[in-house]
Amino acid sequence: MARSEPGTASDPAASGEGSSRETVLTLVRTLWFPAFMFTGFLVCYLLPFHNPVPHHVKVAAPAATAAPLQSALDHSVPGGFDLVPVHDAQAARAAVTDRDAVAGYAPGPGAPELFTAKADGYSLESVLQKTFTAVAQNGGDSRHAGGQSALKITEVAPIAAGDGMGTGLFYVVLACTIPAYVMVMMLLRATNLGRRDKILVLAVAGAVLALVAYGVARWMNVIPNDPLALLFLFLMTQAVSQTALGLVPFVKQYLPGVAMGLFVLLSMPSSGGAIPVQMVPGFFRALHPVMPMGNLIEALRGLFYFGGKDVVPHVLVLLAWVAAAFVLHALGALRARRAAARDTAASAVPEPPVEDPALETGQPEALPPHRAASLLPLPQLTGRVTDTAGVPLRDVVITVTGTHGRELLRATTDDDGAYAAAGLAEQTVVVIASAPSRLSAVARVAIRDGHPARHDFELTGRPVTV
Repeated sequence: MARSEPGTASDPAASGEGSSRETVLTLVRTLWFPAFMFTGFLVCYLLPFHNPVPHHVKVAAPAATAAPLQSALDHSVPGGFDLVPVHDAQAARAAVTDRDAVAGYAPGPGAPELFTAKADGYSLESVLQKTFTAVAQNGGDSRHAGGQSALKITEVAPIAAGDGMGTGLFYVVLACTIPAYVMVMMLLRATNLGRRDKILVLAVAGAVLALVAYGVARWMNVIPNDPLALLFLFLMTQAVSQTALGLVPFVKQYLPGVAMGLFVLLSMPSSGGAIPVQMVPGFFRALHPVMPMGNLIEALRGLFYFGGKDVVPHVLVLLAWVAAAFVLHALGALRARRAAARDTAASAVPEPPVEDPALETGQPEALPPHRAASLLPLPQLTGRVTDTAGVPLRDVVITVTGTHGRELLRATTDDDGAYAAAGLAEQTVVVIASAPSRLSAVARVAIRDGHPARHDFELTGRPVTV
């Protein structure tokens, strides 16, 4: 009786070990994204938001009182506030409206006055009021009881009446960010659209998002009326969607993690929209000047509440993101052309298949060859199978595999010998036509978004052996 050698395919231990390894790999491939999001939310949301405290908040104050006031602030909130010396109370107020400082403080003579801008964040304004109320009550030195009168608070940049908590602007921006990313994920399933088509769809959809978001926000009185904001919102949709689409050829199936990491986990905590950027840890404060969401919020704040101050630099950052996205598009197109050229050569070794990175992955599927008007996807691969006399062959099995032999789908021909398939990612596939009484035929077919492929087969009969 033959005996299986250990480690061979027939060895039960080896088979069990291989099965366990494949199970682990399947779990890793399946669960990496939720694990990434779980970790990301803990690090990027719980960490910066669990206990927001001020960090180096710029406060303008008359130079004559700056030294004792800075000492009092350092004692009350170490590292929380940095004084910007100015000439007098009017200069302190002007520093806030010019966005050179977040707040201004004038200790007297008379009642001390705090100049605040709710447009910079409601929670920051609350911390400023609490801190400087204590400073004013202690005569400018929080270590000693004093006798100054109650603090007068002057709001120099009031926000729209419908934005009670000062976070409405953040949610308007969020409404133009998350859908812009999700659109890319869904468009990846539209394999009958080419790269240029998808770019155009994202541009049109981005304009619609910006228009609707602005209209709803105006209807709710969350933002003031300034149509220039439409352009800024549109730039945001393109910075997110076009960048995500441009990354697809390079990050492939890891796009959900990369895009969500950029535009949700990193961009939102550093935006200064929900929690003022001066109240989050240093890592997120460092991201604020470069991430698109933070720059859009700052541009809109400047446009709506500060007379256009510092709008241009933030808009330039958004434009830089859009420009970088189109550089990615160009590099992706160049990469695709080179891959196509390699596939054309007989000795070419094609790229590994690009897995569809959509959260709801579109699976390869066989389609009815003759589509009626329906919700079925457009076919990417079609063809017809005949015998040597041109007679269509029914029930021929069409097997489509990836470049590494993994079966992607299986279809059969209809009465006209036709077959069709959809849901294939950009790659070169191997198509095999086989029937019991015929010699099989094999062909390599390049699948490209927006360019439906067709391959016909002619099968000869198997020779009869005597």
